[in-house]
Amino acid sequence: MSLSLGPEPVDPSALIAAVASPQRGAILLFLGTTRDRFEGQAVLSLHYEAADAMVRAEFAAIAAECAERFGAAVAVHHRTGTVGVGEASVGIAVATAHRADAYAASRHAIERLKADVPIWKEEHTTDGASWKANAPGRGEP
Repeated sequence: MSLSLGPEPVDPSALIAAVASPQRGAILLFLGTTRDRFEGQAVLSLHYEAADAMVRAEFAAIAAECAERFGAAVAVHHRTGTVGVGEASVGIAVATAHRADAYAASRHAIERLKADVPIWKEEHTTDGASWKANAPGRGEP
């Protein structure tokens, strides 16, 4: 399990290396990147703030859930500070014995992160800045 939070860019290779093992035949990497538009407005950047200790505790709980439910190893890095358009804000790597569990664990991890982890996002657009609430993924049942 590798869980990190900070201004450093997301390193996909490091996330993958943190979960890889000979017992796990499926590795899935999720990257959440900054879009250039949101609800019709041009986005310039995002700015993230977080409650460090609380975030790390939630990351650990999510990783434990993924291990128990899907047999997954999990690595997460979420950025803080300013993240430009096209840059990754969050990276999640999961590794499981089989691909179906990898997809399920990855989805579970990002949805739990968005719903429960105390990370706040301020969106900077051409019209100014506003704080945005995390929301469940589109298409969620």
